Amino acid sequence: MKKFALVLLLTVIGAIGANAQKFALVDMEYILRNVPSYEMASEQLNQLSQRWQREIENIGTEAQTMYQSYLADKVFLTDDQAKAREQEIANKEKEATELRMRYFGPEGELYQKQQTLLRPIQDDVYNAIKRVAEERGYQAVFDRASSSEIIYASPRIDISNEVLTKLGYSN
Repeated sequence: MKKFALVLLLTVIGAIGANAQKFALVDMEYILRNVPSYEMASEQLNQLSQRWQREIENIGTEAQTMYQSYLADKVFLTDDQAKAREQEIANKEKEATELRMRYFGPEGELYQKQQTLLRPIQDDVYNAIKRVAEERGYQAVFDRASSSEIIYASPRIDISNEVLTKLGYSN
């Protein structure tokens, strides 16, 4: 009976070990830093974003200047003139808000540019990770750059360099 229990226990342990899941880690920040087209696209988006931000700030500054001028002239204005100036200021502020939404809103031009420029590169990286994972038999691949829960991981399970090689970049 003891022999049977020992054989059964060893069989269960062997079955568990045989079905152990293999996993790997990648460092997406490291991978993307080593993809020149991603760096160029990111820089292009950054410059575009800064240009749009300056444009919005200039309109906001115009609105602020108009308001300061209005306050200085208010005592000399008729009610109709004051209302007209207030409307001009409100229109300028509205213009800045609308421009901010057009450029930086959830479906704004910056988002659309990101989709156009970065999405194909991210898809290529994802597909390279998937190919490496399938070739090596990994059931899961985790991104160490975005996971704060990974305290330590052996460098042996990091496949970032293999992914870069699969993409055609050597590190």
